[in-house]
Amino acid sequence: MAKRRKVGNVMALPVLALLVERPMHPYEMGTALRMRHKEDSIKINYSSLYTVVGNLEKHGFVEVVSTHREGRRPERTVYRITDSGREELEDWIRDLISRPEKEFPRFEAALSLLPVLPPDEVIELLRGRLRTLDQQVAGRAGALEQGSKDIPRLFHVESEYALVLLRAEADWIRSLLTELEAGTLTGVAAWRSLHATGRMPEEWLALQHRQNTQQPEAGTDE
Repeated sequence: MAKRRKVGNVMALPVLALLVERPMHPYEMGTALRMRHKEDSIKINYSSLYTVVGNLEKHGFVEVVSTHREGRRPERTVYRITDSGREELEDWIRDLISRPEKEFPRFEAALSLLPVLPPDEVIELLRGRLRTLDQQVAGRAGALEQGSKDIPRLFHVESEYALVLLRAEADWIRSLLTELEAGTLTGVAAWRSLHATGRMPEEWLALQHRQNTQQPEAGTDE
């Protein structure tokens, strides 16, 4: 299980990494993150950047170097990373790299509730998703090929990883569609019956009964 962090917002990671390079004020941090397209690999909400920096300061991971004003511009506070901040950054990265963590993609949630929709509608929706995925794969592959000409591979391995995941999802959906369209996916006949009759299929009721009887009673040990 991943460690509980004093500042849990993942935006803290690129902020601390930037401050390893040099002291910056939050506006500079936001500009640097945009220039490096970090929003492609990290969920970044730029409107909460100042809050993240404030929380890092509160817990001693960054500290104020200076505060200054240029002309009529708003006052800007420059921050630098502390020794504790470096330790937190390195420990967090080690944790993320070494420990697989269960995540909850929304697509996986939808797949777990697939019988809510009729099979034919699901087929059309998956075809549409697959078209979008194929477009994304082509776009990312092209961008990666172009970027790799000028940038060392070290700095776009996250893009390679994202591309691998997109291709894997597209291939899996293609395989699922083949079974759905051929009617060979186990359970699909009962699924169609559910939407044709509006009644829960007998085999599904029997399955639920078996699952319920195998569960330990509440308050008892297995």
